[in-house]
Amino acid sequence: MNMATGREPQRTPAQSAGDRVDGYDWQALAADLDGFGNAILPKFLSAEECRSIANLYGDESHFRSRVIMARHGFGKGEYRYFSYPLPTLIENLRTALYSRLAVQANQWNERIGLQQRFPADHESYLARCHAAGQVRPTPLLLQYGPGDFNCLHQDLYGDFVFPIQVAILLSEPGDDFTGGEFVLTEQRPRMQSRAEVVPLRRGDAVAFAVNNRPVQGTRGTYRVNMRHGVSRLRSGMRHTLGIIFHDAS
Repeated sequence: MNMATGREPQRTPAQSAGDRVDGYDWQALAADLDGFGNAILPKFLSAEECRSIANLYGDESHFRSRVIMARHGFGKGEYRYFSYPLPTLIENLRTALYSRLAVQANQWNERIGLQQRFPADHESYLARCHAAGQVRPTPLLLQYGPGDFNCLHQDLYGDFVFPIQVAILLSEPGDDFTGGEFVLTEQRPRMQSRAEVVPLRRGDAVAFAVNNRPVQGTRGTYRVNMRHGVSRLRSGMRHTLGIIFHDAS
């Protein structure tokens, strides 16, 4: 079965993060990232794992800070940044996803003409971030209620930016909430912006471009500027886990 487009079997608690990540068709996922700037990993987390992570939101011991979006003009809603050490599942998934996405990130930088290359393992990349003063963990848990939304933005945080990140929907559309669609926009040079709504169910993960991605044009490769956000929640409660691979200054 094509894991990039088909539904995946239910997760077992004993399944390792590496096995879970390796179970997807990464050739198909890479094609989606190249073609559209995003790729869906269906049923990346089980319903039980989604509930367990969402329930962490009320326990301040797991987090280094809380952000009320309206205070900063980011939208409406709130999120918390995890502190180190990360919860084991999130830490393991971050490490395993990085190893796969680093291949794509290096290809993108080569096509764009950037000199930076990413090491194969996440520990080595974090060491680079920390040496540059980017030492604060960036994985986060977002919470939206009725009327909340997230403005279009880019998660940069410093000079070191890994060009792909992952978001995992922890709530079930239609049952837990309505509205609240994940939205991406891209701006190509001298063209109008294009928007894409990414359909996600509970447990689905989406890998997407943080700030830009390469596109092949008639005169060579050029950069497309990407932003992401969440549309207005109509009802209910929506939780999302965000996995960003560079740390913050």
